[in-house]
Amino acid sequence: MRKTVLFFLLLFLLSRCNNNDSAAGTDTGTNNKTPVINFAVIKYLPHDTSSYTEGFLFHNGKLYESTGYDSAFPSTRSLFGTVDSATGKIEVKAELDKHKYFGEGIVFLKDKIYQLTYKTKIGFIYNAATFKKIGEFTFPSAEGWGMTTDGTSLIMSDGTSQLTYLDQENFKVVKTIRVTDQNGAKKKINELEFISGSVYANIYEENHIIRIDTATGNIIGEINLSSLAEEARLKFPGSQQLNGIAYDSASDRTYVTGKLWPTIYQISFRY
Repeated sequence: MRKTVLFFLLLFLLSRCNNNDSAAGTDTGTNNKTPVINFAVIKYLPHDTSSYTEGFLFHNGKLYESTGYDSAFPSTRSLFGTVDSATGKIEVKAELDKHKYFGEGIVFLKDKIYQLTYKTKIGFIYNAATFKKIGEFTFPSAEGWGMTTDGTSLIMSDGTSQLTYLDQENFKVVKTIRVTDQNGAKKKINELEFISGSVYANIYEENHIIRIDTATGNIIGEINLSSLAEEARLKFPGSQQLNGIAYDSASDRTYVTGKLWPTIYQISFRY
């Protein structure tokens, strides 16, 4: 009888241990959520509400923006140039025929500017000093969206969960990265910016910017900018999606904006 009691006591204790193990596993899963990156608004600048933002970046201390033409918004154009900090207007450096091309992301690398287009699979190359068009290139993705660089390769997004690294000289694929979080592949990756070794990306139709580990493709941080998107719509009801990240490493400044937004926000956060 005593042995029987000891046997059932042992089973009870083992059962409790198994239950505790299950609970610990659940907690671990919860902790796999993407870390939140807090931010603060430092400064407000004007943004042209006719600018359908596709690319946003700093080069030599100047803020550049590239835009696309959307027929739903007749005032939009496919162009890029420097942004006037006093007015938010773009000083046009190059413009595409809006009936042929939808302008997308741009990037400076060495002495050239590279510009993507949406569905034509064609990119354009410009002299970075004169802004004169000096060539064209093709890329393997079905669509062109955002663009940035790590200083060596051109890095582009195409609306999927993939980042594609291209050789600057021959435009061959150096490598691809599949961007994932705890729920799997993260699609609709849009405008890109390379900051302190990580790629930061807008997600189309979301008010978040994600931080991507370039070695693994894992999303290792997320900035929720819903408050800025709401504020933009209150100021200008025609404001569209959050899109645009520009980082100036020389001054350690980061700016964000959106398509047809009335405001450019300088924000600070921990990189």
